[in-house]
Order: sequence, then C-alpha cells, then structure tokens
Amino acid sequence: MKNEQEDSARRKFLKFGLLAGGATLAGLGLQNKLLGEAPPDSGKKVKVLTAEGKLVEVDSSLVTHHAADMNLSEDQLREGIAGRKFVMVIDLARCANERKCVEGCQKMHNTLPPIEYLKVKRMQDSELGAPYWFPQMCYHCDNPPCTKVCPVDATFKRSDGIVAVDSDRCIGCKFCMAACPYSARSFNFGRPQQVEYNQKHPADCKETCCSTKSSTVGTVSKCDFCPGHAAKGELPSCVTECPNGTIFFGDENEDSVTNGEETFRLKELLRSRAGYRQFEELGTKPRVYYLPPVKRQFPFEEAKEEHNKEE
Repeated sequence: MKNEQEDSARRKFLKFGLLAGGATLAGLGLQNKLLGEAPPDSGKKVKVLTAEGKLVEVDSSLVTHHAADMNLSEDQLREGIAGRKFVMVIDLARCANERKCVEGCQKMHNTLPPIEYLKVKRMQDSELGAPYWFPQMCYHCDNPPCTKVCPVDATFKRSDGIVAVDSDRCIGCKFCMAACPYSARSFNFGRPQQVEYNQKHPADCKETCCSTKSSTVGTVSKCDFCPGHAAKGELPSCVTECPNGTIFFGDENEDSVTNGEETFRLKELLRSRAGYRQFEELGTKPRVYYLPPVKRQFPFEEAKEEHNKEE
C-alpha cells in the first residue's frame, strides 16, 4: 500500500488538510488571489492534502486555520467539531504491548493505575492460533447504548462522532458502565493516591483538551479521543506515544487516517487489510476498526507479571 505522506513530524497531526483542527484550503482566498485581491505571499510554504488525496505545497496565505490554538467552550465540547467524523484504526500486526499508549493516555488525562482508559489485552482466537495483543478503548459508537440509559444526559454523542462525558452532570449511577458491552468506562472512587497525585500534578488538559474531567470523584470517565488535540490539528496521545505506529486516527468524511508518519485512505486500508469492528453483531457501530494480526512485525511475548495482575 502506498504511503501518501512522505515528510511529517512524528508528534504532530497533519495540521493542514486532514482534520478540522488542521487547516483547509481557503477557496475564497484562492479566488481573491486569482483576482489580485489576496494579501501578498507570506513566503512560508505548508503542505495540504487535496480532495484527490495528493500532498501539495502552497503558500500559507492560502490556508485558513479553523481551530488552531482555540480553547473549547462547554457548548463546543458538547456539539463537536463541525463537518468532522473522527475514526480510529488499530493495526494488530504492529502491537508489541509496550504500553506506551497506556502511559501516554494516563499522563494526558491525569490518571494513575489501575485506572486505564486504554487497555492492552492478550487475545487468542483458537487453541492452535497464535496469541496477539489487542488495544481496546472506548469505541465511540454511532449507536451507543451508554447514552440511552443515562438519566441526566451526562454522556452524549457529539456531531463529530465522539461519545463524551460531562462530569458536572454525572451523578455516578453507573448505568452507562452497565450498558457498555466493551467495558470501556471507569469510575473514580477517589482513591487517596489519585487525589494526592491530582493535587500535585493538575492536568493542563482539563479545560482545553478533554471532554472528561478525570479527577472528579464519584463520576464516570473514559477515553475521549482527545478532542482538544484534534481541534488544534494534533493526534491523540495514544497515537503519538506508540513507538510502532500501531494506532491510526483521522476523519471518515475525508477518508484519511494517519499515525503521524504514514497516511492511508481509510476505505482502501480497511478493504485491503480486511478491517473489522469488535462485536459487529451488536449493532453499536463502533468508530474504531481493527486490522487482523497477520504478518506481524514483532514476535509475541508474554506481558510482565505486574501487567497480568492489573488485567
């Protein structure tokens, strides 16, 4: 499969042309340019992804930055980013259970073990089949059972595909936890070590990056696809922290996903690699896809003893 991106920074999303938080070509600006009404060239070149899937270089004066460096208001957190449909693809052939994605997620959301919004599970489909590692987080379903059972509208589906939690509304009834078939949610019991950690290390992401305030005692929290990162054109922490490029993130509307170094057409990737969703028969319509663990890049190794205990 052809790699569509040749020169991208590992820890930056495709800030130009892939997500709403990145940039898109400003049609009006381009028209004004042709009419001689546009501002002069800045001299700074940026790369954008065209509708045809080609990476081109243009002057930055022709690019409109829709959401860069903005702080998300409460209304924006509930509404989502207009025109986007976020999606994730996990290549099981690349996962070596290095747990950097888990650690990056915990740091991002200011949580301590045993709370894990992203879990890496040992899987084996048959007695004769080889075991493999299976990263699992909230699937941000298009038909989420969790939102239907919440009595106070604390968990909801955003327009950009993200299923979010409003901890200010959450009453801790745990109905959503019981309804989720993927066990994706965690309850904050206010463990002393977590409270002490939060006091010493307040998360920078609470106000601008996350839809979940993970430090709120007595509420439910989970993976939120790091919407503040997406709004600024950056990848979720789990994607950037993985050293093997296992997790891809992107926009279904633009048919494109990236791990920061490689970019693929979503539909082509899923077709060519037989992509699937977990428990498809439930009708939840997850927004996280998996690529089967064939031709794996790493030999399987059992997890360390402490990780097995946590799982």
